[in-house]
Amino acid sequence: MKRSVLTRYRVMAYVTAVMLLILCACMVAKYGFDTGADLTFVVSQTHGVLFMIYLVFAFDLGSKAKWPFGKLLWVLVSGTIPLAAFFVERGIRAEVEPLISGSPATANA
Repeated sequence: MKRSVLTRYRVMAYVTAVMLLILCACMVAKYGFDTGADLTFVVSQTHGVLFMIYLVFAFDLGSKAKWPFGKLLWVLVSGTIPLAAFFVERGIRAEVEPLISGSPATANA
């Protein structure tokens, strides 16, 4: 497996997680303080597009790492839970790093 597969996933995990936190703040402003409806719309649309890209990269990483369906589903869903993507990304990085720089048997995957 190439390192770029993990790098793409990590970048999109962080970007998606940050955009989700920004979206949560915008939603509080919109519904709690009745302000920022236009900003909320833009942020939600941007997060939606970035989340779709995240799904593609996470699925690509999961298929190359040969994860079981449950684990892949958890990684995909973690982009919808505020702060979860930060923690899941850390665990995924720790798990996939040995596959990238590991033994010759795993380098052929």
